[in-house]
Amino acid sequence: MSAATATLTRTLTGGPKDDDDNGLVENIAGWVLVVVVAMLVTRLGLV
Repeated sequence: MSAATATLTRTLTGGPKDDDDNGLVENIAGWVLVVVVAMLVTRLGLV
């Protein structure tokens, strides 16, 4: 395997991309998760 093939294989692993086009969706989903966990903790009386 040559260096070019190793680099190509390494870049096509499906990891995070630099050009993130769904950052807003992930941000909203994260905050929704925070609110749901806070509601659950409050309902269970753990706070």
